[in-house]
Amino acid sequence: MTGLLLPSDQDLLLRLLRTPTISPLEAGDGEPAAQLWQAQTLYAEAAQAIGFRTARHDCARPADVLRDDVPAAVREAAGTPGFLAGQPSLVLRLGRALPFGATIMFNVHLDTVAGFEPVSFDGRRFTGRGAIDAKGPAVALLAGVRQAIQLSPAVGREIGVILQVVSGEEGGALGTIGTRRLVAAGFHGRLNIFCEPTGMRYLTRATAAMTARVRVAGQGAIDDRPEAGHNATVLLGFLAQYLAATLGGRFCVAGLHTGDQHNRVYGTGQLLLNLPYESSAEGRELAARVERVYHAGLAEFAAKFGGTQVFGRTAADAAEITRLDWLKIGLPCLDGGDRWAENLLTTQAGVAAWGSDEQAFTCDAIWMDGVPGAFTAVLGPGSLDGNNAHAAGEYAELAELEEFAAAVSRILLAFARVRAPAVKGTP
Repeated sequence: MTGLLLPSDQDLLLRLLRTPTISPLEAGDGEPAAQLWQAQTLYAEAAQAIGFRTARHDCARPADVLRDDVPAAVREAAGTPGFLAGQPSLVLRLGRALPFGATIMFNVHLDTVAGFEPVSFDGRRFTGRGAIDAKGPAVALLAGVRQAIQLSPAVGREIGVILQVVSGEEGGALGTIGTRRLVAAGFHGRLNIFCEPTGMRYLTRATAAMTARVRVAGQGAIDDRPEAGHNATVLLGFLAQYLAATLGGRFCVAGLHTGDQHNRVYGTGQLLLNLPYESSAEGRELAARVERVYHAGLAEFAAKFGGTQVFGRTAADAAEITRLDWLKIGLPCLDGGDRWAENLLTTQAGVAAWGSDEQAFTCDAIWMDGVPGAFTAVLGPGSLDGNNAHAAGEYAELAELEEFAAAVSRILLAFARVRAPAVKGTP
């Protein structure tokens, strides 16, 4: 099915691409201020033309993000004037509120990573920041819903459709500003689709990650008397190697920094580790393992360098001047399945499944973990790497967006035809 994106849809996408919506956590010097209110208003106006109404359009409050399971970067930025107020989230509803079992929700984000990309459309390809992640899918989503409404009067009457149009997906916010609170407020359904590039294969898993920070707060020294100070460079470098060799699994040792000059000993610095995991239980075990290996590394450093002339003081004081804390911890993972829902997607709607042996990725779908009776999948056109998402030259082919719109239409029609079985414990 082609031709689902009308000229008005193409114009909407170009307008959205030209509207800067860079996450404040990504924005650098010279980056334009995010206009997320304006972008979401444009989107809401287009949605209203096919029957949607605005159910909610507001921002997170400090109380929503000042909690331990929110990334430290978000907590620290929450007090910055305009940070939360400039990142609204929008809820659109088609038809009246219907029971949980008769409701389908789609989630899409309009915030982007940093990096200006020229906006263009040559009749086949859209280019610009957000073209595939995720302004293009957002517009295709509306085209798919419009097609389903035209084909079945049940859409919006017998089945309810909710659109979450959020901020706070990029920049490491991980949905703690937008998606999390909308899910907590009940804006979800029996079937929930998160629009992210998956090559048009639905994915029922979403990983999470934690970030550990090792900091040294010692005393520096001049290069003529290096033994007089604490050498944070040597200590953190040793711990980086020890963790890399001992921790096991897949993780990223990154961000080691103490200083830039050659003629001094730096007594302070930090080391960052990013640690992905695929289940909440795995995350808890991984955090405990990091703590154990970290303390073992400190002991090994003290034993190796204790009594040496240049590093003896650092070794003796290592445990006292070094601390491990967590910039990000406790985020859930999505790992679910539902025979009825997966049959609906594959058999009824003709959508292929993501390979069980293929690696998942992190997105806002993690906040659907544990919602009783709800089936959640990640689905969208293109791919993060193939379409240069988060990189120079981001693009979306018109044909890819048409394919996604057609899939959205088929999913809605299938959901309208095939009633979900009751699930114990659901609203």
